[in-house]
Amino acid sequence: MILIKSPLGDLGVKTLLLRTKMKLPASIANIKIDDYSYGLTDDRIAKYPLNNRDQSKLLVWKNQSITDDVFANMVNHLPSESLLVFNNTKVIRARLLFKKHTGATIEIFVLDPHSPADYAQNFQQTGSCEWKCVVGNLKKWKSGTLAMSLTINGQTGILAAHNIGESGKSRIIRFEWDHEEISFAQVLETAGNIPIPPYLHRESEELDLVRYQTVYSKIKGSVAAPTAGLHFTDSVFESIKKKGISTAELTLHVGAGTFKPVQSESIEGHEMHTEHISIPSGFLKNLIDHQRQVVAVGTTSVRTLESLYWIGAKIIDNPNASPSELAISQWEAYTMKTQATTKDALHAIIEYLEKFKLNALNTSTQIIIVPGYQFRVIDGMLTNFHQPKSTLLLLISAYTGEAWKEIYQHALNYNYRFLSYGDSNLYLR
Repeated sequence: MILIKSPLGDLGVKTLLLRTKMKLPASIANIKIDDYSYGLTDDRIAKYPLNNRDQSKLLVWKNQSITDDVFANMVNHLPSESLLVFNNTKVIRARLLFKKHTGATIEIFVLDPHSPADYAQNFQQTGSCEWKCVVGNLKKWKSGTLAMSLTINGQTGILAAHNIGESGKSRIIRFEWDHEEISFAQVLETAGNIPIPPYLHRESEELDLVRYQTVYSKIKGSVAAPTAGLHFTDSVFESIKKKGISTAELTLHVGAGTFKPVQSESIEGHEMHTEHISIPSGFLKNLIDHQRQVVAVGTTSVRTLESLYWIGAKIIDNPNASPSELAISQWEAYTMKTQATTKDALHAIIEYLEKFKLNALNTSTQIIIVPGYQFRVIDGMLTNFHQPKSTLLLLISAYTGEAWKEIYQHALNYNYRFLSYGDSNLYLR
């Protein structure tokens, strides 16, 4: 073990970081996924949203007891000194359907930008760009170029797709289109389809363009919505403001891996998906300055906030680390030992951004939160009901303990609607 003194001299922080690579504890590695299941039938899955977002049911788990309410009253259950943290990512029209001359349909699902690798830069590209994609019906696309016609701003052109290589389990697809003044963001808005969850067992419809998007979405990049935020309305935000509750935003682009089922018998055998995060320096300062209860809106916000602690610990360990070196791998939160406080870790990130003259922290996280995890940043969370045997249900259990079983059984007994377009929960300890 190595004791490393913190470099945070300017702030007078004297933190010792104890960091060592350890084997994953057996209590974590041997978690059996079959222990995190419940009886969810297809008729309990909400196939469509309610007419009014904030009229969904709200199950409140607070101080180990359950209360039923509607989301419009959510603010009544929050401590007045809460800080609500939202994920402002925006779902892109990630599904592109190409027809071959043989009649076969090839679906290209864009996942992550490849060239340029930055989301904002890639969306601004004109003429061509490359993405890591999942290709449906790939066996029918052995070679050649796929093409479709598209009309943007009254101009008709061709969108072409070239399969140029592999990247892990994904394909690298090069897109080219006519009219070099047209951006790839405009191409997707015109030619793409909104990627609603596969468990809805239906094609996307016009209403999904609006309803599978939070009212506060801003930064394009997700292929799945941070669904806990789908319940918010202008009216709810007004009630938040009246109560004096603070709000803040971060960005985590939700990947298709969020729907990846756990197929291994124990959680150690599951590979968690990686997602890109962007944290403005002002957000970090806000998080430190306001000594409030931090309530994350959605599991994506939970994973991002908790990742910040471990990123800060890495910076304390290595102040000159590159953004890619700050990425959090799946099990680091269980194998890295640190004595840093949450405040010290957040200060470390701020100093890092100031040192390298960065306005935001841009990196990625693969963190998996399972029973046995010690929460470092959040005090509570808003979320929806999750699939059986999913990493998201494991995250809920990490926060509530065995109480998740009572919570989910209560929801089944009282006709709550489940999954993305379903009802919501507020968890407070």
